[in-house]
Amino acid sequence: MAVDAKLVKQLRERTGAGMLDCKKALEEADNNLDKAIEILREKGLSAAANKAGRVATEGVVQSYIHAGGRIGVLVEVNCETDFVAMTDQFKDFARDIAMQIAAASPRYVSREEVPQEEIEKEKEILTAQALNEGKPEKIVAKMVEGRISKYYEEYCLMEQSFVKDPDKTITQLLNEKVSTIGENITIRRFVRYELGEGLEKKQENFAEEVMAQVNK
Repeated sequence: MAVDAKLVKQLRERTGAGMLDCKKALEEADNNLDKAIEILREKGLSAAANKAGRVATEGVVQSYIHAGGRIGVLVEVNCETDFVAMTDQFKDFARDIAMQIAAASPRYVSREEVPQEEIEKEKEILTAQALNEGKPEKIVAKMVEGRISKYYEEYCLMEQSFVKDPDKTITQLLNEKVSTIGENITIRRFVRYELGEGLEKKQENFAEEVMAQVNK
């Protein structure tokens, strides 16, 4: 199969691997970019994969305030050196991640952080939904697994689509930055605040309020 030159370029940008390795991976993956990335990582040819084990203790705590102060985010993004932490490229990446959290409201950084009991509960709900929809029991398990994958994509930051470029995930965006910056980068933790979240908002009845004033 002929390899698309544009895909080779994209694969190099995302992984930092050599051109020949990218071409071979795309041939093996039938021009599927995501599969080619996995192949390179499995072979240890991805620059991002090679840097993943290196300690990243420098970085920034980035803030983002949105909607006139109604949404606020703090996120810790780590790199290996304070030199990289001070670069505009790294700071821009951290800002993008903070903005992503504000916009997409993830609950966890990665699927590994999701409590197993939460997943089991979700599976129970999804199984009941599928059966109530009249789906045959023999395909329910596969449907539930597919919906759990969607659950991870919705609530795990690393698996969400990047709001500025929905064609790539946050994992892919991070790997691109690792390749271009040349250091391991990790998103360690975040907190997201939304004004009034979790509070029972008082529902005012305007007619009753007016009558109360009249009867004073």
